Amino acid sequence: MSKKRALGRGLDAILSSPDTDITSSDISGNYVVGAVAEIELEKIEANPFQPRSDFEEESLEELALSIRKQGIIQPVTVRKLGFDKYQLISGERRYRASKMAGQKTIPAYIRVANDEQMLEMALVENIQRENLNAIEIGISYQRLIDECKITQEQLSKRIGKNRSTITNYIRLLKLPAEVQIALSSNQITMGHARTLINVENTSTQLRILAKIIENNLSVREVEKLVKDLLNPLGKISVVTTTEMPEYAKEYMTRISKALNSNVQVKINKDGKGKLLIDFSSEEALHNIMLFMEKNNA
Repeated sequence: MSKKRALGRGLDAILSSPDTDITSSDISGNYVVGAVAEIELEKIEANPFQPRSDFEEESLEELALSIRKQGIIQPVTVRKLGFDKYQLISGERRYRASKMAGQKTIPAYIRVANDEQMLEMALVENIQRENLNAIEIGISYQRLIDECKITQEQLSKRIGKNRSTITNYIRLLKLPAEVQIALSSNQITMGHARTLINVENTSTQLRILAKIIENNLSVREVEKLVKDLLNPLGKISVVTTTEMPEYAKEYMTRISKALNSNVQVKINKDGKGKLLIDFSSEEALHNIMLFMEKNNA
């Protein structure tokens, strides 16, 4: 089979073709999948699926200094695209710092991966090792869902994270850019940001953001601020078609306090009625469900 024919059949053919040494057992002069080898940095291209967008220059310089003195302790991981051509899967900090340190080669573990696997491995590797900020994690989760065409539940099983955790990170992407920037730069915490999600008006979100930063408000203080804003009277809403029995009023008060939610009741003359529980978000509804399941167990 000619090399031209292998290339003409696309990436899958390149990765499985003996012309690119992917399956060759003879590694003399060329590296094969499964090998750990010193690869020239100029033959490795960056990972286009890298979820981390911010690399601190000072941190990279410290790592570069360490590499000059001690070398690379842990190999990076690359995939083989073709003959003597590789693409980084994980280890971008080590890759960048090695270039900064003036290294010509870098130890690398070589493997085959498609684009979906590239994105997934880069995300998991970074979450485990590089402390992505909350917005970067949210973007990465959303990319996995969109590009791999999977649900949040499937993603939860794939990366070993609770579905509610994934939902919380993705919901951060609905916040205004100013709030996302404040979160990424550690001016506010994820707890602050999650509380602001419950505020629908963007102008109000930004006013509260300014108060958080200016007065160094705790998450609990912001939660109270938002709660008072959403329910300024702090009362239970009761809607009835007849006079509310005392027992029902007592139960409504207890339910409202237990769920930390606004409660509405409708009772007809026969004593039959409806119980309505307000919720402000998917997360709030999820918490109500968990509470009910726990108390039903």
